Amino acid sequence: MNNCAKTTIAAGKAVLGIELGSTRIKAVLINEKNEPIASGSHDWENRYENGIWTYSLDDIWTGLQDCYADLAKNVWEQYEEKITTLAAIGFSAMMHGYMAFNGNNELLVPFRTWRNTITGEASEKLTAVFNYNIPQRWSIAHLYQAILNKEDHVKDIRHLTTLAGYIHWSMTGEKVLGVGEASGMFPIDIAAGSFNETMIRQFDELTAECGYPWKLAEIMPKVAKAGESAGVLTEEGAKLLDVSGTLQAGIPLCPPEGDAGTGMAATNSVAVRTGNVSAGTSVFAMVVLEKELSRVYPELDLVTTPSGDLVAMVHCNNCTSDLNAWVNLFKEFCESMGMEVDMNRLFGTLYNKALEGDADCGGLLAYNYFSGEHVTGFEEGRPLFVRTPESRFNLANFMRVHLFTSLGALKTGLDILLKEEGVQVDSILGHGGLFKTKGVGQSILAAAMNAPVSVMETAGEGGAWGIALLASYMVNQKDGQSLADFLNEEVFAGQTGSCIEPKESDVAGFDAFIARYKKGLAIERAAVESI
Repeated sequence: MNNCAKTTIAAGKAVLGIELGSTRIKAVLINEKNEPIASGSHDWENRYENGIWTYSLDDIWTGLQDCYADLAKNVWEQYEEKITTLAAIGFSAMMHGYMAFNGNNELLVPFRTWRNTITGEASEKLTAVFNYNIPQRWSIAHLYQAILNKEDHVKDIRHLTTLAGYIHWSMTGEKVLGVGEASGMFPIDIAAGSFNETMIRQFDELTAECGYPWKLAEIMPKVAKAGESAGVLTEEGAKLLDVSGTLQAGIPLCPPEGDAGTGMAATNSVAVRTGNVSAGTSVFAMVVLEKELSRVYPELDLVTTPSGDLVAMVHCNNCTSDLNAWVNLFKEFCESMGMEVDMNRLFGTLYNKALEGDADCGGLLAYNYFSGEHVTGFEEGRPLFVRTPESRFNLANFMRVHLFTSLGALKTGLDILLKEEGVQVDSILGHGGLFKTKGVGQSILAAAMNAPVSVMETAGEGGAWGIALLASYMVNQKDGQSLADFLNEEVFAGQTGSCIEPKESDVAGFDAFIARYKKGLAIERAAVESI
């Protein structure tokens, strides 16, 4: 038993972070050194009901309570302690989406998650009006689409928020969002650190003829930066979270954040000229900018760090699903040959084989589009593998092309940022399943970005740890200490991770592949139309 951790928990000095991700709710408890000492989780899935991707309120509360109970059980089994109070709590969740409430705090329509692509008309019109990219998954796009659809519930809205905002509001009674999460609802004025007032006025003018009894600013949450207090746990909130009744009220909460912001905190990527790439089923890259971009790009989302610095985000729907399907095919072959298969060894062998391939994948081409990909203009996808009679078709090139294409759409967006806009990046941190085989995903991302890529062991702790760090920053920051300094000095000091510099030949090889990839998009288009 770790007596230090036991003492920390007993003294109420531990900090709790809980994140509601797309497939799992995770809780992480950290000590005064910001190290994880206990965890809990609950698996869940979204539902597709009446054309909407959603989670019911019952799903949300049952899942959250089960996750907390699992954490409490883990604490008891490890330390024989019960959690009665904490130094701080933070909640985060998948960003964007639409949760609209009336004056009686009742949800007006089922929660519409970020995954829905039903707001195309609103997204296009708002982007034109604001001269600012408004992706379909943003809350304001959902609201405006509901207005365009003349949905009856809109007139009754008195509060609009996200999943993280809803949980926090239920726990504290405070209608507030962290600035990073808020930046996925509506554009942020970076200088003011709050919603852009000019664009709020433009929205009100755009919808004035509808005659709604509210103005946009009246139904949106307050915006808070990392380090600011965002309320305390109420008696009702404590009972909602811990159904055993052991947890006490009065614990301070940090501003609720989205999974993008917690990912930045967990990877120490909140400072200007840093960035991170999360690569799993989907993939996204986030780069903290020194200045505004020169124009609007539909491929690039603009959000912020939890401290309010501007971030360019490239978000792609497809990453490792097709790659995993091919690995499973090799597994099936091995089993058919009577071999016992260790999946870690199989992944490691096949991924490392890719490093032996030709720099440009020997002329092979693949698309990993299980679903649509907005960066390249596809509403649907078809996984494809294509070669010419002259292509060098061998296992090394086959694995290499599937690893390359897992970052193909991402590379398309990043090239706008790095080549057209000339954005400078000093360090990139990779995290997620693509980087589990040491050195392989890292070297391929380094080639794609032509930048050094690091992987840290702690990156695997994920967003629940990230929001715990933001809660810890709120209560433990020293006078004037920025979030970037807090992370560098109190959390990541001495952690360098493993860093891989890009090889010139790999960079040239990836550029040759991406030229082939862009040219071959016509093949993918034909497959979508024909199959």
